[in-house]
Amino acid sequence: MDDLDIRLLVDLLRDRINPDKGLGQHFLLDESVVDRSIELANSSESITTDSRVIEIGPGAGSLTLGLLRTDASVTAFEVDEEAISHLARVFNGADGRLDLVNQDALLADWPGDATHLVANIPYQISSPLLERIQKHHAQHPLSSVVLLLQDEFAERMIINRNDTASGPLSLSLWLDFDVELDVKVPQHCFSPAPRVSSRIVRLQPNAREMDVNRRMFRTITSHCFANKRRKMRTLLSQTPRRLSRNKGWHKGRWRDSVSAVIASPPEGMVEDWQNLRPENLKTSDWIYLTKSISLFPVE
Repeated sequence: MDDLDIRLLVDLLRDRINPDKGLGQHFLLDESVVDRSIELANSSESITTDSRVIEIGPGAGSLTLGLLRTDASVTAFEVDEEAISHLARVFNGADGRLDLVNQDALLADWPGDATHLVANIPYQISSPLLERIQKHHAQHPLSSVVLLLQDEFAERMIINRNDTASGPLSLSLWLDFDVELDVKVPQHCFSPAPRVSSRIVRLQPNAREMDVNRRMFRTITSHCFANKRRKMRTLLSQTPRRLSRNKGWHKGRWRDSVSAVIASPPEGMVEDWQNLRPENLKTSDWIYLTKSISLFPVE
């Protein structure tokens, strides 16, 4: 691999294919972005010969090359068969350290022994992929997750400095990770160049232990932020569209539970929370609220 560099990898693949916008194929050209991604992944638990790294959408192999040079093992999920052939050819098996999986990463089985996840992902699967990462992390904890994402999307992933959230995505991630925005990556760092700027994001696992019904937490936060200009009292008076996905829940139980919570506010909730908008509630308020609603008995 000593004779390989990022631009050569991209040129070799582009000689064989026309990048598919439907697959989000924008191949990384900037070696400093690769170096920074790996540096961030190393910051909690170093990537070593004993590590296994999940990569999603390796494409031409720009990031794959950097990961293999750490001497770690890499499991790379790629749906483009021509890209798979290209990666197998240029890395020639990488002494058995590269496992190429020609499957959709959202549907495939991920290795349970993976220690890190580092990827320049297709931007159109950002939301479902983050959900998949959280599910995998719950069963097989990861030391670090570093992603290259659309900058605007990355901004939606963080909790604000005043401990409030801009939407359900950041609240869901907050349950498992501290999300850190790193350097912006301009369009010219890719071939072909995307229309948007990108951002490196690190998801650092946290030690929060909250006995909260996660499905209900996501139901409540998604429901409230769908009309975030309204006040909480008004929002909760309406039944969430997907409430039935929570076992044992229906419109009547929701109505009675919300009435009880408003009549007797959860201890610890911010004062006058019913008249606030979702963006004004603290992260802890959403936990208190979810627990109070979830505890309402089934009739």
